Amino acid sequence: MTPAPHRSHTDDLLAFIAASPSPYHVVASAAQRLEKAGFRELLGTDDWTGASGGCFVSRAGALIAWYVPEGAPAHTPFRIVGTHTDSPNLRIKPAPDTGSSGWRQIGVEIYGGVPLNTWLDRDLGISGRLALRGGPDGTPRSSLVQIDEPLLRVPQLAIHLDRTVNDGVALDRQRHISPIWALGDPREGELLRLVAAAAAGEDPADVLGWDLMLHDIQQPGYLGADREFVVASRLDNQVSVHAGVSALVDAATGVTEPSFVPVLAAFDHEEVGSGSETGAQSPLLERVLSRSVSARGGSDEDWSRALAGAFCVSADMAHAVHPNYAERHDPDHRPLPNGGPTVKVNVNQRYATDSTGIAMFTAACERAGAPWQPFVSNNAMPCGTSIGPLTAARLGVTTVDVGVPGLSMHSARELCGVDDPGHLAAILGAVMTGA
Repeated sequence: MTPAPHRSHTDDLLAFIAASPSPYHVVASAAQRLEKAGFRELLGTDDWTGASGGCFVSRAGALIAWYVPEGAPAHTPFRIVGTHTDSPNLRIKPAPDTGSSGWRQIGVEIYGGVPLNTWLDRDLGISGRLALRGGPDGTPRSSLVQIDEPLLRVPQLAIHLDRTVNDGVALDRQRHISPIWALGDPREGELLRLVAAAAAGEDPADVLGWDLMLHDIQQPGYLGADREFVVASRLDNQVSVHAGVSALVDAATGVTEPSFVPVLAAFDHEEVGSGSETGAQSPLLERVLSRSVSARGGSDEDWSRALAGAFCVSADMAHAVHPNYAERHDPDHRPLPNGGPTVKVNVNQRYATDSTGIAMFTAACERAGAPWQPFVSNNAMPCGTSIGPLTAARLGVTTVDVGVPGLSMHSARELCGVDDPGHLAAILGAVMTGA
């Protein structure tokens, strides 16, 4: 068996995914890697005057990071990689302790476009963050929670009780998706006590709120006769976040200084429309980039020039052709794993790609020595979207939508090719540096 050329990158990706079961953990994992590479975190309330080199701002499940090359004028154009940190899943309700018929259960809401059947009969842990009293100036402090233990399960109904199950599973989103975790009557505050203890032994009385979710505890891994596939939860879109972090670190620590200001924008809430303070519809990226120009003594004119020369790559997972449902794909656009990232086109602007964006991205592919594939949806099928059109509209910059092709998108466990995450990172590196 010949080792995949990008196996070391993909090994690192799997470690990143395992450490990042929630958007808040994705940000923490990315921040840790950036700090190790010499980046420093800036707070929104800080004075950024003179800030240069590698910097990042984090807010809940979003992170904006950038690197200013030494001596770069304030009007130096941006090269932006846009991604998102969230994935469809089951999220815990504010009053979670519930139950029925002698079972203790946890109440959940469905976040994003979840194929619910993929969450049945899986061993589930809990992750997310707690908001706790005791922060400076009376503001809550935050604590991450990650319980990688088989705590919960959404049980499938036995076939003996539903002989038509193979004709199609009909799941009621309210009645059929509550996971079980114990026997007996519901115990108010039981979940809170568990997660508070898991969050470095916090006092449950100090917990003022939470953003908690369930995750499949099965570890990421490799699959196939030649181990040419990656299987994991949350490939959409941690493949792209990890590739963006890797590319930015390489740009900042390489032998040659980049010709641009490389930027990574990792937003939250893409799976539910991006309409939040940390989503791509917010002014977060625009404000951070504007302040980065001002911090280096730049004027409004410098800011306008930096945007006028900017280019954005929106990186999000894409669909590989499904061998059992090939009719659902465009017959002339059938991407396969390990054939390189796809360039996603939709003339109705569900993707922001145009010919200029294609030309700029494919030139970067050539410089990186990496393949790419075109993607267009079947005209008879609805087309997904990404942060690309939102970012293009907010900033007014040329944007191209791309993504690693995979199967089982939004499933509790997804699949992609072992080479493509490394191809994407190499291409993004070429975009960010111009080299």
